[in-house]
Amino acid sequence: MASPDTGSQLIAQSLYSLGVKVIFGIVGIPVIEVAEACIALGIKFVSFRNEQAASYAASAYGFLTGRPGVCLVVGGPGVLHAMAGVGNSTVNATFPLLLLAGSSETTAGPTKGAFQQLDAVSLLAPHTKLAVRPPSLEQLPESIREAYRTAFWGRPGVGFVDLPADFIQGTPREKITISPVHPQPRVSGSPAQIRALADALRGAKKPLIIIGKGCAYARSENILHKFIEATNIPFLPTPQGKGVLSDNHPLNIATARSAALKNTDVAVLLGARLNWILHFGETPKWSSTVRIAQVDISPEELGRGSTDPALSVTGDITEVVTQLHSALSGWRYSDASWHGLLSASSAKNVAAADKKAAIVKNPLGYHRSFTLLREHLEKLAGGSPDDIVYVSEGANTMDISRSIFSVTKPRQRLDAGTYATMGVGLGYAIAAEIAYNHTRETRTSTRKRVVAIEGDSAFGFSLPEIETMSRYRLPIIVVVVNNGGVYRGTSDNSPAWGTEVWDADKEGRRSAQLLPSTALSFETGYDVVAEGLGGRGWKVRTEEELERAVKEAWAYGQGPSVINLIIESGSESKLEFNWLGKKESKL
Repeated sequence: MASPDTGSQLIAQSLYSLGVKVIFGIVGIPVIEVAEACIALGIKFVSFRNEQAASYAASAYGFLTGRPGVCLVVGGPGVLHAMAGVGNSTVNATFPLLLLAGSSETTAGPTKGAFQQLDAVSLLAPHTKLAVRPPSLEQLPESIREAYRTAFWGRPGVGFVDLPADFIQGTPREKITISPVHPQPRVSGSPAQIRALADALRGAKKPLIIIGKGCAYARSENILHKFIEATNIPFLPTPQGKGVLSDNHPLNIATARSAALKNTDVAVLLGARLNWILHFGETPKWSSTVRIAQVDISPEELGRGSTDPALSVTGDITEVVTQLHSALSGWRYSDASWHGLLSASSAKNVAAADKKAAIVKNPLGYHRSFTLLREHLEKLAGGSPDDIVYVSEGANTMDISRSIFSVTKPRQRLDAGTYATMGVGLGYAIAAEIAYNHTRETRTSTRKRVVAIEGDSAFGFSLPEIETMSRYRLPIIVVVVNNGGVYRGTSDNSPAWGTEVWDADKEGRRSAQLLPSTALSFETGYDVVAEGLGGRGWKVRTEEELERAVKEAWAYGQGPSVINLIIESGSESKLEFNWLGKKESKL
């Protein structure tokens, strides 16, 4: 490789030496030269319409590949917009991200008012693992390497490097080489901790394994499958832990979630935390006498909240489960009453869900729509969900779809995550399409079809990224679940809650004199918008229209397909947040 003539070429060669295959971002002064230098070296640059979506895509790419996703933005406003992805990456803890941002020249004083001037290092330092502005052009490569390494060694997070304009346009005074960053060493658990946890599982009457997205990130699916098969312990996946072991596995008790959490006496968290998703490990969702062990790469996570520090283990999940498997060699859980309790609860909940799915409505309802959508997609995929990647966001859309769409392979379900971040869906879908079908790191023998199931409110956060999909001819299927509102829409035919006053013009269109805070426009034409942005669109109101739209979208391979699925508004139902309250949830 030729010696770089400019700082932009030096940056590009640094990223190339680190094995970076793709960069997500938006160019502008002064980072256009950096992007072009990367493209010249064969690094794919995916240009977005908003830095927020680009940063979400880069972080999801990090989760899917196990190496930090890279996001390149301009300074000032570009950094502010990309902070959405920084926060999302940090809180999810398995979405490593390297953020690179242009900035004003080093000669500009702190208050001079240079173009898009911002002290980005001070702004981002509290929210990243490493934020640095290199002291010289020659030290840029080492700064990039350290930020990249820091982002995924230990607990994954964010590395940030500030790129001053005069460095980008400058000329290096010497030839600089950068060494690659190898995967971090796998850390084993303390033998004493492993023994204590193994003894607790042997003595448990109702043991439970909880599989978090940390297991997916750690690529621990093979050893987990062996461990579960050998021990016969039921397991519960968290939303993005789905697929580490197949949803169809007989020991998967996701459909008996409440019964499992309420009755277990020893639970082991693998790559998961006791946050709101797991009700903090507290009553009434959990028993007051439960012992909760945690396995995590970060020692500071252990013993937090309701976890039992005496049973918890610091270490890499794959290594710790391997050790635990060995420590429990020859032992197999055999109490049929625990399996029976969970099976009975599962059967009851599945029957209730099937009953909802069988209800034919006009407009369509969530359960019926999702069940039909799943059946159509799996039929088109050859009868199996193995090669379908699901992205889902939106409160009701995400929560209800989680229990309906089966995931049989790891890292093939992405959702709003720990931060419950709305707007991630289209960026995540683009990242999945690039990761699985356009780069060598995760490319498989068969093509993965990416399906984004979006609430209409969540879809609106990043809607222009449909044009990004069109520009790169990404055949992503987007299903917009359109109920005309945030959480729920407004009534189609009468005022709701006493806060709406509806008038109709001479053509029968509704106009609102006073709208509730959750209202969106009635039956917005997202399909029409998709057509205008270079994709294809369908407006769907009936079951027959849904089947036809899914078939045509699946066959279309030249860009994105947007199915605008009109469903009931839900305005007559009571708005509740069960995951925040004390009520029992069925699934």
